Amino acid sequence: MLFFRGKAVWETSPRGPQPYGHPLAESWLELEGPVDAALRIHRRQHPEEHQSLYLFQGEQVWAYAGGQLRPGFPRRIGDEFPGVPGGLDAAVECHPEECGGETILFFKGDQVFSFDLALRVTKQHTWPWLGPCDAALRWLERYYCLQGTSFQRFDPLTGKVPPGYPRDLRDYFIPCPGRGHSHRNASWGDAGDRCSGLPFQAVISDDTGRIYAFRGGLLFRLDSWRDGWHAWPQGHSWPGLQGEVDAAFAWDGRTYLIQGSQVSIYLSGQGHRQVEGYPKALQDELGVPVADAAFTCPGSAELYVIAGDRMRRVDLTQMPRHAGELLQLPHDGVDGAMCTADGVFLFRGDSYYQYRSVDELLGARLPAPHKSIAIDLFRCPQ
Repeated sequence: MLFFRGKAVWETSPRGPQPYGHPLAESWLELEGPVDAALRIHRRQHPEEHQSLYLFQGEQVWAYAGGQLRPGFPRRIGDEFPGVPGGLDAAVECHPEECGGETILFFKGDQVFSFDLALRVTKQHTWPWLGPCDAALRWLERYYCLQGTSFQRFDPLTGKVPPGYPRDLRDYFIPCPGRGHSHRNASWGDAGDRCSGLPFQAVISDDTGRIYAFRGGLLFRLDSWRDGWHAWPQGHSWPGLQGEVDAAFAWDGRTYLIQGSQVSIYLSGQGHRQVEGYPKALQDELGVPVADAAFTCPGSAELYVIAGDRMRRVDLTQMPRHAGELLQLPHDGVDGAMCTADGVFLFRGDSYYQYRSVDELLGARLPAPHKSIAIDLFRCPQ
């Protein structure tokens, strides 16, 4: 992630941010700065634009690919993006999953210009509730407007801001001395510290390969280091979800979140949207009274529900659903479970256990060798 200010640029990496910025001209010889707005475009159908970096200054735009200025640039912003004015404040690419098509959002004051990359048509919107944006970014399928040292999350289709914003930029995207995990959100306690060793109450791998871990009303992303630095309130991804999650699994584009004897279902796609009429009784929906953990494997409609040291199969294609016979596990209890292309993972305490398949899990007499969640999954210091 690149951050621009004045004639300098900073870069973040898994090791954290650079302590000092470097001059723009070291990376982009033709441009001295300052940069008004910046964005990357990731278009699979247009190789010449794939991973292109666009830098906006005044009435002009520069486009770079592989560190080299693309032929024909710089050029007027209106020539490259018809209907988009110069003097921009911010810009961000909006992916088809969230915007319904390949789109770029340009910000100027309280005006937003939505540019359709396929049709090359611009639509203008006014989002006064969002306010001017100094910069905008997409972070793990969510969109943010940066304003000074604060930021707001917004819906890229309507500009609406959910409750809980604005928040302080220095506590999330740019770790600063004296801030971050050990200094912010004290009410979260150790639950918000990925390295605390506290057990996770549920873990899920969804249909897109995203992995979430739930603990104390918070969630972490395990499949991306970018969000491994932060805990987020679970309502950040699943609007309206309150209380602790006991088990979770994904199937057929839906996420099932189990809380006690109730289950809620959220549709995946353009964010997570709760299915009307939920939560419902777990027994009525899945044919089981309680769940400590649950998982489905990629491409399978078989759900495995764990309670204590036993596991049951549920065929999700059958209605009404009924749980199969009790199957013995080599564990006397787990906190969470998930299944990916790499096998079945069982989580207990500060450790996890990996099996190559469900058959290997059921055939094991003793637990597999345990591994550390904090060290192996969250890269915490030993």
